[in-house]
Amino acid sequence: MAIELICLDADDTLWHNMRHFDATQAIFADLLAPFADAGVSREQLTAIEIRNLKLYGYGAKSFTLSMIETALELAGDKLTDRTIADILAAGRQLLAHPIELFPGIEEALDRLGSHARLVLVTKGDLLHQETKLAASGLGDRFSGVEIVSDKNADTYRRLFARHGVAPEQAVMVGDSLRSDVLPALSAGAFAAYVPHDIVWEHERADEPVGHERYRRLSHLAHLGDWIATL
Repeated sequence: MAIELICLDADDTLWHNMRHFDATQAIFADLLAPFADAGVSREQLTAIEIRNLKLYGYGAKSFTLSMIETALELAGDKLTDRTIADILAAGRQLLAHPIELFPGIEEALDRLGSHARLVLVTKGDLLHQETKLAASGLGDRFSGVEIVSDKNADTYRRLFARHGVAPEQAVMVGDSLRSDVLPALSAGAFAAYVPHDIVWEHERADEPVGHERYRRLSHLAHLGDWIATL
């Protein structure tokens, strides 16, 4: 059965994202230096961010709230209004970062569009993700855009049904094993993993070695060649 739907992650698959979060974490660590070692503040921030996912979801706004909460836990009554203001400024800067496409992405999407319909599947804050897509200039290449609160097997099953394809007619590609690959495979689809140099701890998972519907790729440009063999 031929592939009719190609689902693509956005952040760190089409454009840079984690490098901006890393830069913001470095700013945060500097701000908290009077109260905690950089390693401690980063570790605590990650733990609080993951703990808050059920309340705030994913994205830069959630990250900013978690930075403030981490600062309160580490600094206590010594936390100043100035430091909170600086944290908020770092969060605003994260929300406003420029969109930098990975090399060859536009050409890769154009080639993939000749194989099947393209659908963007990304999680996070609705407004921020819409803003990033608009700034990327890639919107016209997609027949659909799905901004979801999380990515799990049920998310993908609903998505495939909404776009009128069976799971085995769809492929999901992204940089996260936990969010893009494993749940898509569980839903019955094909999945391709395009690794990124920076991996958020929450997105780490074991690679499904030997799975017949899975492929690891060095660049999105190679996805079409794999799809042609399916």
